[in-house]
Amino acid sequence: MVKRFSVGAHYGLKDWLVQRVTAIYMALFTLVFAVTLFCLPEFSYEAWSGMFSSTFVRFFTFLFVVSLCYHVWIGMRDIWMDYVKPAGVRLALHLIVLFLLIGYAGWAVQVLWRLPA
Repeated sequence: MVKRFSVGAHYGLKDWLVQRVTAIYMALFTLVFAVTLFCLPEFSYEAWSGMFSSTFVRFFTFLFVVSLCYHVWIGMRDIWMDYVKPAGVRLALHLIVLFLLIGYAGWAVQVLWRLPA
C-alpha cells in the first residue's frame, strides 16, 4: 500500500475551529457591549469612562481585541496563501499584516490601561 503525504501548512481543523470560536466570542461581546451602552444613564465621556474603569470590562475588551487580531490573522494568511503565488510577495504581505496586528493590539493595551505613550 502506498502511503500518501499531504502537502501544505497543515492548519486545517484547528484554524477552522479557532475562527469559529473567535467569531462567536466577538459576536457575543458585541451584543453585550451594545446592550450595556443602551443601559447607560447618559451617553457621555464620564459614563463611558466609568464603564471602562472596571478591570472586568477591560479584560473582556482586551480578550475581544486579541480574538479579533487572531481571527484576522488566520483569514488574511489564508487569503495570501491561496491567491498570492510569489513566495517573496506572500512573505512580505504576511509580515505587514503581522506587524500591523501586533501594533493594533499594543495600541489597544495602551488605550485600555492608559499607559503612557
